[in-house]
Amino acid sequence: MSHRDLVVIGAGPAGMAAATEAANAGLSVTLLDEQPRAGGQIYRDVDHVPDRRAALLGPDYTAGRGLTVALRRSPVEHVTGAVVWSIEPGFCLSYSRDGRGAQLTADRVLLATGALERPMPLPGWTLPGVMTAGAGQILLKQSGVLARSAVLVGAGPLLYLIAVQMLRAGQPPLALVETQTGRNRRAALRHLGGALRGWPYMAKGLRMLAELKRGGVPRYIGAQDIRIEGDTRAEVLCFSHRGRTRRLACETIFLHHGVVPNTQAARALGVAHRWSTQQQCFVPTLDCWGRSDVPGVFVAGDGAGIGGAKAAALSGRVAALAIACDAARLTPDERDRRARPLRSARAREQAPRPFLDTAYPPCAQALSPRDETLVCRCEEVTAGTVRDHARAGCLGPNQTKAFGRVGMGPCQGRYCGLTVTALLAEATGQTPDQTGYYRIRPPLKPVTLGELASLKTPPATGKN
Repeated sequence: MSHRDLVVIGAGPAGMAAATEAANAGLSVTLLDEQPRAGGQIYRDVDHVPDRRAALLGPDYTAGRGLTVALRRSPVEHVTGAVVWSIEPGFCLSYSRDGRGAQLTADRVLLATGALERPMPLPGWTLPGVMTAGAGQILLKQSGVLARSAVLVGAGPLLYLIAVQMLRAGQPPLALVETQTGRNRRAALRHLGGALRGWPYMAKGLRMLAELKRGGVPRYIGAQDIRIEGDTRAEVLCFSHRGRTRRLACETIFLHHGVVPNTQAARALGVAHRWSTQQQCFVPTLDCWGRSDVPGVFVAGDGAGIGGAKAAALSGRVAALAIACDAARLTPDERDRRARPLRSARAREQAPRPFLDTAYPPCAQALSPRDETLVCRCEEVTAGTVRDHARAGCLGPNQTKAFGRVGMGPCQGRYCGLTVTALLAEATGQTPDQTGYYRIRPPLKPVTLGELASLKTPPATGKN
């Protein structure tokens, strides 16, 4: 079993930047990632995408090539296709690759596990033809596939980006059905000063909205009472807009109302978390370097709180400098000197977040779904069933497992956890912090008996 100074989990912008920075400081570094190539979700396939598609996706996407090139030129050991399913005390990491289990140990671990799209449980959201907006963008990045006759539903800048990309590709969406309201936009004005500090980001958003207007893409702002209808697949999106009921016939529906940190690995390690009122989700409790309350565990990127790709890369580099200092590869003065411009740049990148989080809050209907709406897709549990559990005395998500198996499916609560917390908090009158979240235990991802057995079986040599 090999031993490393640092293991980084996740090869998105934060993981690539952190691994490269730490390795260049003299640490032995292994970067474990599930994907076949570096880039994460935001820069997926950035080194292999055809030029025409790269131009369609835009310069913010191709900027990821700087990180992938730096990673390849560094001494980092990059292990692709590695699904980490256990991190034991003492930082013994177990992962699967090509159907076999493997292990390594480390002095420190940096989690760069990125974000998940916030689940948007609405009536009909489990019908074929309904997917997340991020999944639609993955199809475009990886395969060049564009959905036909699509409607984008929810809130947030990602919807505008995907709509613009579809428009440029000659397959514009039928409409954007947006859930943010005028009241949200007015409330966001108190954060306008911070937003102007990040003016390039805001200017980009205004340019996208102007492009959508020129392209004739309809926008329905303040939509309510959203439901998806169809017999065997999504056929019609129904919603209320300005007092009128509207029905849009479509073949594909993309749902999106923000992203949230992927905290499963951090929780499995016992890292403390707190509820972020601004981002309406749990985030790990960290210091300014990304250091958690568990010695040797750092978190960087969107897994530490949503900030975007550029902020994630900067956070990864800052955390790597702290790790190099802890490992006596840098002096504190050198660490601080090198981190100063990175932290300033990160602050500029994060400045628009309060404005954006206030202007584009999660969809209220999806945060408190109707009783008949499925919230745990793995175990087919409805919102009404979770409310029944609360009335029967269930106070937290862990208890719901005993009451009715919610959160016990293959996703292990990744996609229903926040909804279950919100439903229980609403029913009991507790805060989300008081209500809590699922207790995460290994394996973090499904693992086969064969992969477990192979941990003790030497690999075949090819000799008789």
